[in-house]
Amino acid sequence: MSIRNLDKLFKPKSIAVVGASTKPHSVGATVMRNLLDAGFAGAIMPVNPKYEAIAGVLAYPDIADLPIVPDLAVICTPAATVPGLIAALGAAGTRAAVVLSAGLREGSDDAGANLTTLMLQAARPHLLRVIGPNCVGMLSSKRGINASFAPAAAAPGEIAFITQSGAMATTVLDWARARDIGFSHFLSIGDAADVDAGDLLDYLGRDPDTRAILLYLEQVTSARKFMSAARAAARNKPVILIKGGRAAAGAAAAASHTGALAGADEVYDAAIRRSGMLRVDTIQDLFNAAETLGRNRHKPGDPLTIITNGGGAGVMAADALAGRGGTLTKLPDAVIESLDKSLPTTWSRGNPIDVIGDAPPERFVAALQTVLAQSGPQTTLLIHAPTAIVSGAAIAKALVPVICEAKQSVLTCWLGEHGAAEPRAICVATNIPTFDTPEAAVAAHMQLVTFRRNQEALMEAPLSVPEEFTTNRAAAHAIIDGAIVAGRDMLSEPEAKAVLASYGIPVVETRIARDTNHAQQLAHEIGFPVALKVLSPDITHKSDVGGVALDLEDDSAVAAAAAAIGRRLAELYPEARLDGYSIQPMARRPDAFELIVGAREDPVFGPVIMFGEGGTAVEIIADRAVGLPPLNIALAMDMIRRTRISSLLDGYRNRPGANREAIALTIIKVAHLIADLPEVVELDINPLIADAAGVLALDARIRMQPAESKGADRLCIRPYPKELEETVTRGGRQIMLRPIRPEDEPQHYDLLSHLSAEDIRFRFFSSIHDLAHSQMARYTQIDFDREMAFIATAEDDKGQPETLGVVRAITDPDNEQAEFAIVVRSDLKGQGLGSALLDKMIAYCRDRGTSEMIGQVMVENRAMLALAESRGFHRKRGDSFDIFDVRLDLQA
Repeated sequence: MSIRNLDKLFKPKSIAVVGASTKPHSVGATVMRNLLDAGFAGAIMPVNPKYEAIAGVLAYPDIADLPIVPDLAVICTPAATVPGLIAALGAAGTRAAVVLSAGLREGSDDAGANLTTLMLQAARPHLLRVIGPNCVGMLSSKRGINASFAPAAAAPGEIAFITQSGAMATTVLDWARARDIGFSHFLSIGDAADVDAGDLLDYLGRDPDTRAILLYLEQVTSARKFMSAARAAARNKPVILIKGGRAAAGAAAAASHTGALAGADEVYDAAIRRSGMLRVDTIQDLFNAAETLGRNRHKPGDPLTIITNGGGAGVMAADALAGRGGTLTKLPDAVIESLDKSLPTTWSRGNPIDVIGDAPPERFVAALQTVLAQSGPQTTLLIHAPTAIVSGAAIAKALVPVICEAKQSVLTCWLGEHGAAEPRAICVATNIPTFDTPEAAVAAHMQLVTFRRNQEALMEAPLSVPEEFTTNRAAAHAIIDGAIVAGRDMLSEPEAKAVLASYGIPVVETRIARDTNHAQQLAHEIGFPVALKVLSPDITHKSDVGGVALDLEDDSAVAAAAAAIGRRLAELYPEARLDGYSIQPMARRPDAFELIVGAREDPVFGPVIMFGEGGTAVEIIADRAVGLPPLNIALAMDMIRRTRISSLLDGYRNRPGANREAIALTIIKVAHLIADLPEVVELDINPLIADAAGVLALDARIRMQPAESKGADRLCIRPYPKELEETVTRGGRQIMLRPIRPEDEPQHYDLLSHLSAEDIRFRFFSSIHDLAHSQMARYTQIDFDREMAFIATAEDDKGQPETLGVVRAITDPDNEQAEFAIVVRSDLKGQGLGSALLDKMIAYCRDRGTSEMIGQVMVENRAMLALAESRGFHRKRGDSFDIFDVRLDLQA
């Protein structure tokens, strides 16, 4: 349901406390006291038939007796009473409630119906939104709301905090109070039966009073909504979270290597990375990251340059950096020569840059200016150890102007306590990130780097490597459907390879032999040497039973290997069926790397993709990266970079490097396969060998089950909707109308260059000359679950694609309104492109159930006004005199 009626939660004009009490230490008494102490300006109405007044406020016996309809109700009564109270509040007109009561999830009424279900059924007809049940409550300091039984109030601030844990709520409030940290909003959501983290991210991502959002999550229940909300919020402000529960539950029972490797926590990591958020481990890190991200002026760079007046402090920082996977800047010779001129001869002549303990302010300034003169992204950490020669305050005052003018990220660390207080205060006053220890400063640096990478992944424009490939989905379906009809949940190795081949993944030729004689016959047809493998529906990992024989040179070797495999199978797994053998040519690629590419179904986020080092010891090596489909080349390349084997794939000594593009394309093909085929729940390619010539799948396994939904519906990020592509003819040209893709960014710049100054003003309501990559990425890298952009594209005279026009619509989270905008190249007007694009968007929004399309058109833009009117839009003057609002009722 998302953000509908959440304004009644965050901006109520009146609050009813149902179950308010005078009993000391009760929840009802605590909530009343907290609300009154917080200074809420609206009406506070206690509801309890036992009292005439509570805390000096007139009480009412029932909801029906309230003098006005409360915008927000806080319920502190026993679980069994909650569904009836929600029904009464909804009927009265209340549209938001905070249910503090516990026990609804476990409880039931006399007929056996679950109390949480009954509560939601009572709320739904009235669109009444519920926080909880089983929660501590909510606080909104700017509006004087403390609708909770928390022992401490929230000081005013600009950070919003959302938690699924009541204990974490009270702990963080107490922790923050001791450190003078304030909040814009503070929400404990408990069971999150209705309003969940995704809904609140949607609301708070647009809240002007909130500059950062902090989360404590234990689980996500609606993955696609959560991912869409998180991605939208993270584009606007930092979203930082702690994810509780790191156990990879169920991994031991997985049939494939991928199932055993891709644990639940790693999937959450992948989701957090893909959504542009930042994950941290502790409460301290949570708030440190919020402050650091808020104070950091520039995009943080990796590597790190350390400037210090204490060699030991520099070493500690370098050690901490190495431990967190960071890198030190390699100082160019020119920088060392420049530092030689301003530093004593005893300086370290390397990074960390030790300016020596007696360094005056001028020496620090000179070193910093020299480092900042380097081009390229980097971060500098200044560490000062106190001395009796010069005060830290004097050094801080000298450094502040340089840091404020810097075009690169600079962090500071002032060691000690008494002497460090003033320089820290100077940095805080000028919004410069400052830390107490080298380890804390390095941790903050790595948080900044991780956050930057996650944000770049959110905005990534993929590399120009072809991602189109031919698939034979029907052939893959036929194999899978046949196995399911036969009652099997695992494909044989040859069947699995056939499915991979239908998606363009190179596989080694594999033939099935019924018995030893047949194996010898096939070996002659294939050509020696060959590999022989056991074929049994009861054996998942062939190596576990010695079921693989390699480099068989003749008939006798084939016969001996087949007999040995049969004996081992009978000894180790006497009940296992032996259906024969698979036989294949030996792949002679001595320089190839053994990799694994796999996929599995996660119960929360749906299909996930895994890549790493392969082989029989894959679980022990545990070198893997996890990603969420859909994937493109850029995201697949990032998965490769995040593994340890990545450093070997470029080659070393006399071993040539592997074809990374071929590996990345294989990862993408697996992502397409798992999205297309909902029956596939686990898939392994192990080993996938890779060298300079490309990749080859030597072994594969696929586990299946009957599909419960369409393939793409399982993905937590809606993939590119290829089914919306269509071709039209305009101006004598064949023109494709299709959803926009990230790869369209270069053509979008070209479109902008073909717009007249007037058309730019009509579209953007201002004059613009160019857009930065981060801005253009927002137009081309969209979330198809809540935003759509259709482009008109065709080939130019040189056969290259060009974008001729675009229409886009952004839908609110409740799918009520879609705000649209449209533009066509100035030199192509009058050919019907605008009409075709607008018609396509109207049909799309109507089909997805959107209620209304709205837009703003400048009064001078007569052509657009005429087009809108011809399609049934109604117009009226907007808030500005020179703008019309146009609206179309899509469901009339």
